[in-house]
Amino acid sequence: MEDNLLEALDKYVTDNGFANRSQAIRFLVEKNIAEEKWQCNHIVAGTVIIMYDQTRKDIATKLADIQREHQELILSSSQYYINHNFCLHIVTVMGMAYKLTELADRMTTIKGIKHGKLVMSRAD
Repeated sequence: MEDNLLEALDKYVTDNGFANRSQAIRFLVEKNIAEEKWQCNHIVAGTVIIMYDQTRKDIATKLADIQREHQELILSSSQYYINHNFCLHIVTVMGMAYKLTELADRMTTIKGIKHGKLVMSRAD
């Protein structure tokens, strides 16, 4: 891989809080596959599942801000405190597939998110 591409990848790893290059590459490949599959106007329903360190108050604030910006897509939101450190945040969503993909990408790429995933099924 060229040096400038490796530098860009390292910056992406750092900016998005990935543990290493492999994790970032896996995320990007999965994201690309999902985007190809869900770049459509079908109405879908699903959930965005996020696990994060609840001691990082900035993450909860960023999640709340994003959810406020996309109220038209969000049906409900719940938080479950797994233990002293971890919070399981579940957002139930419905709308056009590509919009839900964009929303989930914004939420799951917040620096410090330990795990994030969008699960969707056609609803039309």
